[in-house]
Amino acid sequence: MKKNLVFTLIGVVVIATLTSFMSFSTLVKGIFSNKSEAIAAPANAVAPAKSLYDFTVNSLDGKPVALKAYKGKKVVILNVASKCGFTPQYADWEKFYKEHGSKIVVLGFPANNFGSQEPGSSEDIATFCQKNYGVTFPMFEKVSVLGDDQAPLYKWLTDKSMNGWNEKAPTWNFCKYVINEKGELTNFFASKVKPTDDEFKKAVGI
Repeated sequence: MKKNLVFTLIGVVVIATLTSFMSFSTLVKGIFSNKSEAIAAPANAVAPAKSLYDFTVNSLDGKPVALKAYKGKKVVILNVASKCGFTPQYADWEKFYKEHGSKIVVLGFPANNFGSQEPGSSEDIATFCQKNYGVTFPMFEKVSVLGDDQAPLYKWLTDKSMNGWNEKAPTWNFCKYVINEKGELTNFFASKVKPTDDEFKKAVGI
């Protein structure tokens, strides 16, 4: 009995250590990643197995939102966080949304994957975004954008067997995925890229 208990405790410690190592490894990779990286779909990309319109996600207040509601518009998907050096980008994306929201929608997905920089509840996130940046673009419930518990939408964004070409996962907070009017993934932009950058503007046609 005691021996079994010892082995169980050892197993728990090993799992916890591996989990911590994996989190640390993700953190290190993210810190040293190219924050200005930009990737576009190749000309020979295969037809995607799914589109953005196959997904339903929960809004920040817990209501299901079918993403087919955005048919006919370009979509920019952001993994956001409230305690990150890139958090001030909320203001940039809110301005962009106010100027271009009739044709290009910005969707924010809070995530706590990088440096535990989004620890709050949905209520905390909503209050923070409204109070500090006056965010009006659609925000959704906190998700995981990496790992075994990766949200289905981010699985699609980062699995080329599903989206047709891309395997680039978010490397830090405020990475961007651009979706065209047909619900197809066309571009990935890393954290430093802002809506005023030429390469991003070219990707969304403004």
